[in-house]
Amino acid sequence: MSKLETEMLKGTLEGIILATLSGRPAYGYEITARLREQGFADIAEGTIYALLVRIEKRGLVDVEKVPSEKGPPRKVHSLNAQGQAYLEEFWRTWSFLTERLEQLREGGK
Repeated sequence: MSKLETEMLKGTLEGIILATLSGRPAYGYEITARLREQGFADIAEGTIYALLVRIEKRGLVDVEKVPSEKGPPRKVHSLNAQGQAYLEEFWRTWSFLTERLEQLREGGK
């Protein structure tokens, strides 16, 4: 992954994680696996876990501890109403930005 791609991804990764959780609840490793399936192969698990802590502190997800067959219970994250509202704002902002960037790419038309 290029440095530019990494920097651009940093600004959107929180929204990407929330979008992943909008489909169904998941725990950290499961979120990482889903993202890798979508082509985000270079995202480190540690990055996902750090963002999940931040998202949880901001009240955007609900967390349930679910017993694990191996090791300690897993923290399963699910998008709550506040997280859904944030995700909708993220998509509105994303649409605005992509439209403007497309206009710039086409020469300002």
